[in-house]
Amino acid sequence: MDPLRRTALVAGGFYVLTFASIPTLALYEPVRDPDYIVGTTPETPVVIGGVLEVIVALACIGTAVVLYPVVKRQGETRALGFVSARVLEAASIFVGVGSLLTVVALRQAGAGADALVTGQALVAFYDSIFLLSQGFIPAVNALLLGSLLYQSRLVPRVLPVLGLVGAPLLVVSDAGILFGLWDRLSPVAAIAAIPIAVWEFSLGVYLIVKGFRPSPITAGMVAASARPVQDSAV
Repeated sequence: MDPLRRTALVAGGFYVLTFASIPTLALYEPVRDPDYIVGTTPETPVVIGGVLEVIVALACIGTAVVLYPVVKRQGETRALGFVSARVLEAASIFVGVGSLLTVVALRQAGAGADALVTGQALVAFYDSIFLLSQGFIPAVNALLLGSLLYQSRLVPRVLPVLGLVGAPLLVVSDAGILFGLWDRLSPVAAIAAIPIAVWEFSLGVYLIVKGFRPSPITAGMVAASARPVQDSAV
């Protein structure tokens, strides 16, 4: 397989894999019960949700690492910023998952009613870090990668436009949640997140199905990869 096609396929696969966390909205429902630590609801859904989020975190890093050699040719500083933001996003997800798994551990250890306040604080901490890791940082990612792809024309421009339009909407939504204007699970927050979700999913599907569009960047990479072969033949 052509190296560029393989890069697009892997990057697209990672982007689609980042949607594995969608079921966590339901899986984490039991741990939001204020009496979860002393309750009898099953622990398995919370653990499964944690595993799914870990997969998402690793996929976030994968998207940036795989795309970096390509998009850096359009703008190395922004490409490096994209990698850094993706790594920060993944790290924040890991921390959030750790907080919920700590609640499960307290329950398994039989911490009892004395740990209820601690459990509720850990769940609140997860919600706060979620606002950053899967709210604000994805908006930064969309601005960085969206601008790179828009300028390079590696994909149809309508795709990065979705990300560039969705980024400020997501920031406004997060600000509204932060100031108590609406809840994280409110219809307003859900609608504001749609453009970013469509952007990332559509980008993943496009890269899997079509790969990168021909551009000066792809032409330069093909020429660079062919040069060592020609030199060795000489």
